[in-house]
Amino acid sequence: MQNIEWYHSLKQPAIHVPDWIFAPVWTVLYFLIALSLIFLFKDGKIKGKEKALTYFGIQLLLNLLWTPTFFGFQNITFALIICALLVIFIFKTITSFYTHSKTAAFLLVPYLLWTTFALYLNFEIWRLN
Repeated sequence: MQNIEWYHSLKQPAIHVPDWIFAPVWTVLYFLIALSLIFLFKDGKIKGKEKALTYFGIQLLLNLLWTPTFFGFQNITFALIICALLVIFIFKTITSFYTHSKTAAFLLVPYLLWTTFALYLNFEIWRLN
């Protein structure tokens, strides 16, 4: 709870969402991310998908690093860098998935949009604090 108190003590951007929104949104997004990976492997082949899987792995790692960096270490600056890289690698993942499965790529678009919004929030919190 100390991390939430820290977060609420920060100056917030004019546009933000209530805390309760994050859990359901991320639940849906993680479902779409998993579904996207299933569609990528619908044909059962891995060969030729190494680049797509590399981008996927990098974005997944960045995704996993953001929360402990922002809330655990309370490092807004490094979290901002991670989030910016995350947006870039989600985009790279989408474009590389698209060559193998358009459905897999389109399933990641909401993730890209939400993470871009998270980048805006992270940037504004960094700027304001």
